[in-house]
Amino acid sequence: MMLISAAKAIELLQRGEVVAIPTETVYGLAADARNELAIAKIYATKQRPANNPLIVHIASMAQVADWASEFPPLAQTLAQAFWPGPLTLVLPARAEVSATVRAGEPTVALRVPAHPVALALLNESGLGLAAPSANKYTQLSPTTAEHVTSGLGQDVPVLEGGACQVGIESTIVSVHGDDWQLLRPGMIDAEMIAAVAGKLPTQPTADTPKAPGQHLLHYSPRTPCLLFESKSAMRHYAASKPAAAALLFGDEQPVTLTDVYLPNDPAHAAERLYAALHTLDAAQAEVILIESPPATPAWDALRDRLQRAAYQLHDQND
Repeated sequence: MMLISAAKAIELLQRGEVVAIPTETVYGLAADARNELAIAKIYATKQRPANNPLIVHIASMAQVADWASEFPPLAQTLAQAFWPGPLTLVLPARAEVSATVRAGEPTVALRVPAHPVALALLNESGLGLAAPSANKYTQLSPTTAEHVTSGLGQDVPVLEGGACQVGIESTIVSVHGDDWQLLRPGMIDAEMIAAVAGKLPTQPTADTPKAPGQHLLHYSPRTPCLLFESKSAMRHYAASKPAAAALLFGDEQPVTLTDVYLPNDPAHAAERLYAALHTLDAAQAEVILIESPPATPAWDALRDRLQRAAYQLHDQND
């Protein structure tokens, strides 16, 4: 693992290199968001398609004007409520913002991360950093420095920041005038946003901006995954699959010989979700069986990640 200091990270970023950095959500593969060659290195390292936009991480709400041509009052209200934190705002972009970062969209995605290492890096470097998750496209997101190296190899420099505390990617919200749309669920859920916004989201339309994390197969281990709505259905399936591993919620009778349990609290479960899937992926099982979390708003983000992780075998389980 190539661990580097904050000073070295700043030097590399200012030279147009990529660096894996910690945030409170997941580790990001960061590069100067105004440097076209650096941005291209993100896409190449991740093997990410060019039509998938990147989130630009900034140091404060005051920097929104450097990237967005409009900052509607509703977006300002959401930023004041949730920044720094795991909320990304999609706003109309200034003309000079890289079309590569925007994936050709007229909008730019912005976030102020709530991680001391990331914030210090942003403040001291003076850069806005494009930083999608530091993993290969569609694969498991990293929540530790070790996960980064496991997924991207020894040559990617990593700024250590400990295990991520939120554990899954940010909520993404598009704001246009007085309306907002939920583009990707996260631990800041739709009910929390609606309470601050004072209104419910509008429904997606043909003009809805693209957002990261929308590929049907995403956040996925190398081991095939199957999603089950009940433990009983999982146990029935596991009886014929002795080489299976399982991800479950709560703490009950084991389903397979290789089980990992997550807490019944969504915030605590999210914090440990990707680490659990990395552990199960390393078990070299034939298949990972996943218990679906409750179908309630508080669990929407985890359900989204697990449904995408299991998409490859979804039809077979149906």
